[in-house]
Amino acid sequence: MLNAGGRRIPLDKPLLMGVLNVTPDSFSDGGRYLDLDAAVTQACAMVEQGADLLDIGAESSRPGSDPVGPDEEIRRLIPVVKEVCRRVSVPVSIDTTKARVARLALAAGASIINDISALRFDPQMGAVVAEAGAGLVLMHMQGTPKTMQQAPLYGDVVQDVRRFFLERMQAAGESGIGSEQILLDPGIGFGKNLSHSLTVLARLDALASLGRPILVGVSRKAFIGQVLDRPVGDRVMGTAAAVAVAVLRGARVLRVHDVGPMRDVIRMVDAIQSYRPSALG
Repeated sequence: MLNAGGRRIPLDKPLLMGVLNVTPDSFSDGGRYLDLDAAVTQACAMVEQGADLLDIGAESSRPGSDPVGPDEEIRRLIPVVKEVCRRVSVPVSIDTTKARVARLALAAGASIINDISALRFDPQMGAVVAEAGAGLVLMHMQGTPKTMQQAPLYGDVVQDVRRFFLERMQAAGESGIGSEQILLDPGIGFGKNLSHSLTVLARLDALASLGRPILVGVSRKAFIGQVLDRPVGDRVMGTAAAVAVAVLRGARVLRVHDVGPMRDVIRMVDAIQSYRPSALG
């Protein structure tokens, strides 16, 4: 169960989080949804395709990206959040590291903050989340989006991520955030090379044992392109395979661009996992 701004979101089955980037430079769909009407239309379409949650971001965190100031992030984001929250009933998450942006987005109707810095970039973020009772995604990342892929280095990547989560969950608790408000995202492709990303996915169950639901974002990412030698727009099948493995290893929220196909993937995996043959079968 996830407590998020007064909502209790069941996580007994895997949920899909549809990605909506209102940015000019995101790695997969940058520039497609800068227009308010286009963004809202896409949000509604993802819900119709089966998205259980939406995640809206107005600052790209692709490798090498430059930060965006809070005023520009707010200009891009808040009108979209207001209209999307008016039009859809599913919980809306906001991909931001800035407390000021988070506060305005929560006031506009969002109920989850997806902080790729895990409360490290803005010392006020924990207080904003605690005050609103919002859900919180704590993501692991080595470095910053600008530098994270330059030379990622770990001892044991899974154990390093696990230790990071324990430390950040403690920091969240000290800010007044309850454990039931937290999701954990191992940050596939964030300060991780191909080997690191594959290892985290293969051993995801070691992170699921921490007691909080795991959110996984693999959609169209570079590690899929490296394995399959496919461009960004041709990674749906690779994404499907990674999503299936993530569900089998214990992920409860899957953050994706291609909601319809990934809905079929998680429904099929869940059906296989939960199937119990009858005595006559």
